[in-house]
Amino acid sequence: MSRDWLSDDRADLAAERILDAAAALFAERGVTAVGMGDIAKAAGCSRATLYRYFDNRQAVRLAFVHRETRRIAARIAAEARTTDDPGEWVVSAMLAAVREVRADPLLIAWFRPGEAGSAGRISQDSTVVESIAAGLFTPMGLTDPERSRLARWLTRIIVSLLSAPGRDDAEERAMLEEFVAPTITRVIA
Repeated sequence: MSRDWLSDDRADLAAERILDAAAALFAERGVTAVGMGDIAKAAGCSRATLYRYFDNRQAVRLAFVHRETRRIAARIAAEARTTDDPGEWVVSAMLAAVREVRADPLLIAWFRPGEAGSAGRISQDSTVVESIAAGLFTPMGLTDPERSRLARWLTRIIVSLLSAPGRDDAEERAMLEEFVAPTITRVIA
């Protein structure tokens, strides 16, 4: 065990190192196959050190999903706000989120067969994911409960597209334009 690792007093950096190690394992072995001992070994720390930062395997998973959701939401917010049409904006934002996840082997691992259940549960049970997603709709004039419901629904659709992709990007866009955009336009209007 490296003494440097244990002497590092910057908790945020240590937690990031642990999450990076966990992410690599999730991509290599699958989310459900990775245990706390595996994560500690990959991070170069003891299990005791790992447990100082994360109570259990679910806490590691949740922290990883929250970190990545924040990163993706920041990129989407910057990229997708190129139109005043709320339906078009939401379709663009959803497709950008799907693209971001699919392009990253550390993220798409969560949506392999047998793994998507964990991602779906976290995305629907996490108030952090809901809050981040709802924050994307703040400038649209919706109330907090409306934004939260909309965020939960759109998150379900994104998880669905990641777990059971369409035939191609064009089909996914067409479905979102036909079914999601009109709903968003009606809700925002």
